Amino acid sequence: MRILITNDDGINAPGLKTLEAIALDVAGPDGEVWIVAPAFEQSGVGHCVSYSRPTLLSEFGPRRFASEGYPADCVLAGLYEVMKDTPPDLVLSGVNRGNNAAENVLYSGTIGATLEAALQGVPAIALSQFFGPDNASLDDPFETAAVHGAETVRKLLKDAIWDEADYRLFYNVNFPPIPATAVKGMKVATQGWRKETSFGVEPQHSPTGRMFLWIKGGPQHHPTGPGTDVTANLDGYISVTPLRADLTAHDTIATLKNRLEG
Repeated sequence: MRILITNDDGINAPGLKTLEAIALDVAGPDGEVWIVAPAFEQSGVGHCVSYSRPTLLSEFGPRRFASEGYPADCVLAGLYEVMKDTPPDLVLSGVNRGNNAAENVLYSGTIGATLEAALQGVPAIALSQFFGPDNASLDDPFETAAVHGAETVRKLLKDAIWDEADYRLFYNVNFPPIPATAVKGMKVATQGWRKETSFGVEPQHSPTGRMFLWIKGGPQHHPTGPGTDVTANLDGYISVTPLRADLTAHDTIATLKNRLEG
């Protein structure tokens, strides 16, 4: 198996080392793992692509490249340049530093990379490590992802649904904020919504009097309702959420047709 891995935390992020170990385990001794990751941190860029400017691609070592672009750019670079003669069987993105559950999904560059892979017709899985007081101070805060990551990916490859729809399925995995030995299992979950959390800004004036705005997130440990990703993680489970790039609100189509076409 040939696996392309990327992230949004950057080529030197510790979570990428964890993902590389996971990918090597899944690929097996006869497989290949290729890395194309952002040269710098690109957290929160979502599904951005560098449409209006070129990006520098640098080779750091065998099968290891950095792009001065976004995570989705890295996937495109991997598919159409780095691995153009031997395309990947799978794209893995992460392991993100922090959860990509609930509304975070909409902002995440980690998710953006897998979304682009799915649009390109390649199976893709995003992996993120939820942080909290029970794992942030561990010698390896990515321990839970490191221990359970390969098994989770293999389970998805074997038993998950992999379709060939125009907007095909891809998967979002979040590892709970607990030590690896405390994980209770896996839960298939919907994307949740943190009712008391939103992004905002904090203004700050420079010494020259100019105003700068820092983007701030909100609390991450509010449950998001039964059957949802954050709740599963806070209950000690690995959450698996199937995603599609199709943003159509299909549940409203019939009602709108009656109201607007009649």
